[in-house]
Amino acid sequence: MIYCVQFEDNEAIASARAENMKLHLAFLQKNKAAFLQAGPLIDTADGTGAGGLWVVEAETPEQVLGLIKEDPFWPTGLRKSFRIFEWPQVFSTVRRNV
Repeated sequence: MIYCVQFEDNEAIASARAENMKLHLAFLQKNKAAFLQAGPLIDTADGTGAGGLWVVEAETPEQVLGLIKEDPFWPTGLRKSFRIFEWPQVFSTVRRNV
């Protein structure tokens, strides 16, 4: 099953993002089999950060939750909140290279 995870960042501690980015990217690489896509969201109205988005392949929402809690951005408080959506994808032109 494919899931989308939408994150809201904690702007109060945004300065901690740079020091945790290397660990976050290593986490994504370590779990690359689960991640179809991942990256920040940018508000087109003003160019500011608007959280993040993951597209994840997993068997259950609980597995997705486990990834969220394993991500170094979660225990540091860089993520303020998240929402997990099941995504019954009906079309894609993206080819997956794992």
